[in-house]
Amino acid sequence: MNETALTVHQTARPHGFPTAEHFAFVESTLPEPAAGGALVENLYWSVDPYHREMMDDVPGGFVLDAPLEGRTIGRVIASRTPQLAEGEIVFHRQGWRTHSVVTPQEIRRLPRFEGVPLTAYLSTLGGTGLTAYVGLTRIARLQEGEDLFVSAAAGGVGTATGRFARLLGAGRLVGSAGSPVKSDHLVREVGYDAVFDYHDGPAADLLGKVAPDGIDVFVDNVGGEQLAAAIGALRTFGRIVRVGTISQYNTPDAPAPRFDHADIVEKSLRMEGFLVSNYHDVQEELYDFAVPHLQSGRLAPDETVVDGFEGIVDAFLGMLRGENTGKIIVRDRTQSRP
Repeated sequence: MNETALTVHQTARPHGFPTAEHFAFVESTLPEPAAGGALVENLYWSVDPYHREMMDDVPGGFVLDAPLEGRTIGRVIASRTPQLAEGEIVFHRQGWRTHSVVTPQEIRRLPRFEGVPLTAYLSTLGGTGLTAYVGLTRIARLQEGEDLFVSAAAGGVGTATGRFARLLGAGRLVGSAGSPVKSDHLVREVGYDAVFDYHDGPAADLLGKVAPDGIDVFVDNVGGEQLAAAIGALRTFGRIVRVGTISQYNTPDAPAPRFDHADIVEKSLRMEGFLVSNYHDVQEELYDFAVPHLQSGRLAPDETVVDGFEGIVDAFLGMLRGENTGKIIVRDRTQSRP
């Protein structure tokens, strides 16, 4: 067992795009659990777009010079409670550190399904997959044969949305991505019918080329110009599922998207945002839906895995720059050994 622990602290608020200088790795002696708690050695870490919002001075945001929060999977290595046995694999939110002290109330035990890797609980079966599933089934109320547009389609939520939409019987499925390589992956591997590179011109023109007959549902991870383009392309009774606003995370002063507000009324459109934290009751339904497809191979997780906790900051910054395809996960080096 390592005798030291590493945590990541945020040391300053970014103005625009964050850099490695906004973070510090802090070494300490291995923490000891108090009575009723347990020590977890973390094995897999999730870095997510919402972490960028938490870096700002906002309610519930990251506290400076303190360990950061994040979704994590680890193994109990010392326990002072009968409710947590040594060797148990648990999910918790005290990430961005190599070791965490937790109580039974702060963890979730993960069901183990044959043939399903642990990383899936941070991607397809985790908050990323749950966001995609809730967006399609609860917010969009997707009907078989309906046509979708997904922005940031190569990200974690975008790839999961595409794969789930195919399994749910969607019609034409189009997306946006940041490179030809990503666009090709989405068409060849994920099941998108067409994908445009948002660098190639005005979003409205690019969307019109891949979806000339319009769309029924827009799953929006980006906001900005692509949101405005989608409002113009939506058919009557179209729905907009607001997941995130990546385009503004590092440019808070960017102008709001301009669109014809009359479209909302004249086409009877509905726009709804949501927080996945309000839908934990759907988790078991997600397992029932996704696990059989994972086991059969019909559903594949889209993951970019970074080895070594020391790479967690670079992984986070790379995700913000769009360097990943699918969900980005940091893996302890012990888990990468054959």
